Amino acid sequence: MADNRTPTGAAAASTLLRRFQDHTPHSPHLLGFLTLFITASILMFLTGVTLTAGILALIFLTPFIIFTSPIWVPLAFLLFATTAGVLSLGGIALVSAAGFSWAYRYFKGMHPPGSEGLEYARSRIYDTASHVKDYAREYGGYLQSKVKDAAPGA
Repeated sequence: MADNRTPTGAAAASTLLRRFQDHTPHSPHLLGFLTLFITASILMFLTGVTLTAGILALIFLTPFIIFTSPIWVPLAFLLFATTAGVLSLGGIALVSAAGFSWAYRYFKGMHPPGSEGLEYARSRIYDTASHVKDYAREYGGYLQSKVKDAAPGA
């Protein structure tokens, strides 16, 4: 017959202590949590200091910003317009160089990427134009005969 009694006294205390020790974090886990806590605390402190300094700077520098705005607002606009213009010209130059390079390779017969689509479009345009020409020949004569019927002396 099996002994199903619950331990009492010293045996119960050692069983409870063993279960407690099995669930306690080991030193690497404890060191990781401590490092995480310290790092998070430092970052929260630095966030608070940065936010406080920014708000104080805004409070104390607002009058200076307002009084000097007639000078720096036009300068900021001029700087923005100049920067936008230079970047636009650079982008246009880059796109133009890429387009000329593609056209050069296309006319030299090197078949750059996308040339198949251009050839397909060219053949479709040619086919459509020939169909329109044939249609005009066919119905152009019909219309001319109708005009002669309407005005026999013409």
